[in-house]
Amino acid sequence: MSVTKEQVILSLYQTVRTLSDTIGLKEVYTPGHQHNVAQLARTIGQVMGLDNDAVDGLRIGAMLHDFGIIRIPAEILNKPGKLTQQEYETMKQHPVHGYQILKSIEFPWPVARMILQHHERLDGSGYPGGISGDDIIPEARIIAVADVMDSMISDRPWRRALPLEKAMDELKSGSGTKYDPAAVTACIEIYMNRRELLDPKFYNRNAG
Repeated sequence: MSVTKEQVILSLYQTVRTLSDTIGLKEVYTPGHQHNVAQLARTIGQVMGLDNDAVDGLRIGAMLHDFGIIRIPAEILNKPGKLTQQEYETMKQHPVHGYQILKSIEFPWPVARMILQHHERLDGSGYPGGISGDDIIPEARIIAVADVMDSMISDRPWRRALPLEKAMDELKSGSGTKYDPAAVTACIEIYMNRRELLDPKFYNRNAG
């Protein structure tokens, strides 16, 4: 029996989701973050007009974006408070760890680079490489926006979640400097006018 491309993509996504779920076994404070970022990144890509193949790759990369934290000590991941500078420097290596783990897997998209670059910023202020502008691949720029947005509207041990309006303002303030302006515009458009594209949990949790 022949297998369609759609079936292959679905099987790959299910495998990746299982891999991603292993992160949740180690990190207790951000349940669902990988799935949230994957859904939001995919939707941003759709609103930006990416083709289906690019959106599929974006979803896979976003689902695995934090895979490298599997090599970060649990006492740092689950610390109920703000990290020390040394702990933060250790945490900042998770994109490198994820890249090193997954770079040998021949995905049909630049998944390992998405993972490596998702904390880079347009102005060079990100990590781990401090790269800027067009040196950051488009997929990583989109994942960066989805990652930041979901993080801002989620509770963390050291802070409460931001209200949705405040989070959107923060995202807008970094548009064109830290974050890709097209990805920011698409993200804001989704929350303002196209919420039907998202699971209701994305806006009901912090609608104020």
